Amino acid sequence: MAKVKVRHDDIVGALKDIPDGVMTRAGKYFKSITPRDKGYARSRTTYSESGIKANYAYAHRLDTGWSKQAPDGMSEPTEEYIEKLIFNNARKF
Repeated sequence: MAKVKVRHDDIVGALKDIPDGVMTRAGKYFKSITPRDKGYARSRTTYSESGIKANYAYAHRLDTGWSKQAPDGMSEPTEEYIEKLIFNNARKF
């Protein structure tokens, strides 16, 4: 079982300040870019406001670019997606 975690301490501290719904939207995005062969990895990926969980043995391999379907993995593109959501949300104020 692998858990996808934000790797930067400064970002981890800021997670509590992320607007409502961002982690759920990020989880949907993460799941949508998870490589799909037979669908096992996607079916074992869950998300909530508290984070994203990739519950399958080869999650780390997929997240490090093992699959041609996700050469950048899923964590880094999802982190970029979160940053865009936060930036776009901040521009509304």
